[in-house]
Amino acid sequence: MLILERILGQASDPALAEQLHDLSHRGQVETLSLSASDIQRHRLRLASDRGTDCAIRLERHQHLRNGSVLMLDGERAIVVQMQDQQYLSLRPRDAAAALELGYFAGNMHWKVHFADGLLQIPLQGPEADYLERLEMMLADGRVSRS
Repeated sequence: MLILERILGQASDPALAEQLHDLSHRGQVETLSLSASDIQRHRLRLASDRGTDCAIRLERHQHLRNGSVLMLDGERAIVVQMQDQQYLSLRPRDAAAALELGYFAGNMHWKVHFADGLLQIPLQGPEADYLERLEMMLADGRVSRS
């Protein structure tokens, strides 16, 4: 059993995102799928999507969120993923803005979904982290939230 006793950060943190991206290309990122009630707990035991038996034992001041990184080394990572995935939905103003937004999302290594003219980003951390990076496009109207 793997004991996870602290949150290293969020998957959206720039310093962690690059390491996670590299590990994901090698198929070495495991996820722990938690329900909304599980995410509130400080102690629980469950298996990752790859079958690793994990025990989470956090101190009371630490709180799990979607994208919490619980383990990260050169060989693998373990990241929390909420079962009810939340998305940031963005609508580009025109084709040029859509191209720029897609290019930007790709450079950020964000996974995206496309639906009804929207680019949807599954949140792997606080929404504010994503909005901060998109601030210039949102401010000048090239992109709007939907």
